[in-house]
Amino acid sequence: MKTGKDLILATKPYAVDCTAKSWLHVLSTGMLLAVCLIGTLWNFHPAAKIICSVLAGLLVLRSFVIYHDQQHQAILPHSRLAEILMRIFGILALSPTSIWRSSHNHHHNHNSKLRGSHIGSFPIMTRANYLKCSRGKRWHYLFMRHPLTILFGYLFAFLYGMCLQPFLNNPREHFDCLIALLIHVAISIALVFNFGWTALVLSQVIPHFIAHGIGSYLFYAQHNFPGVIFGDSAGWTYEKAALESSSHMKTGPLWAWFTANIGYHHIHHLNARIPFYRLPEVLLAMPELQKPKTTSLHPREILRCLRLKVWDSEAQQMVGVRNLPPASLQATSHA
Repeated sequence: MKTGKDLILATKPYAVDCTAKSWLHVLSTGMLLAVCLIGTLWNFHPAAKIICSVLAGLLVLRSFVIYHDQQHQAILPHSRLAEILMRIFGILALSPTSIWRSSHNHHHNHNSKLRGSHIGSFPIMTRANYLKCSRGKRWHYLFMRHPLTILFGYLFAFLYGMCLQPFLNNPREHFDCLIALLIHVAISIALVFNFGWTALVLSQVIPHFIAHGIGSYLFYAQHNFPGVIFGDSAGWTYEKAALESSSHMKTGPLWAWFTANIGYHHIHHLNARIPFYRLPEVLLAMPELQKPKTTSLHPREILRCLRLKVWDSEAQQMVGVRNLPPASLQATSHA
């Protein structure tokens, strides 16, 4: 049973892109998405338009994970055309390349650390720090991790967190974030002007709401689940963070397709250069990866993950607000 760096080295043979297969996934997903978006505008039964709108949201989600893989250089690493297409998609999906690469690469290099892991991820506060901080800071912290904040990832995580805030903080470096906002507004105005408010809802709002809401939760649950481990930099290793602080989200074949295998998150964190379509192959081939910490999209599992709020250093586990002393509960009941 391989461990440490030997385990990472053992995954290298799988970190090889098949150009034809990668283009097949990119183009087929893009074509299906285009058909569904056209279906939201086509003059036929309203129920069919709604179905097209929901499918478009799920296909945006799949496209985003494919975009995420290309940004890791896991697929089509040497294709100039792929780079251009993905940059365009990043702008349209409210996740421009400049902020996505910087924040997501930081996330991979600081996964499971108590300090610095908030960049590109959900904030983590220890139980002791939570009890010491002001009511305002507690409110802000709980707001960032609130189920409704995650559900409305379209507004909070993407429109604000991935576009507006980065541009305001560093306009020169993240100018593409402003472009993403302007194009998003322009598309919205064009839809209303040419097709009406219904088109805006079906072609823009619902697809983004579905894709970003599910995507935000997936990202949350993959690093905030019962059994996750957090700690300081001492003793931190890349492979330990991948296996102990990244979950394997069990899904059926259909959800695995729409999420482009992002549920194999412990393997992805072990080697981000493995193409998404090879992750199941790695799991079957390597016994060391076959007993990961797991979660799922079952409602009970979702509630278990969402209840986790702070890291209890003494118990070495994530706990909810209900596990804190009564005085602290009273101080944060409004949150």
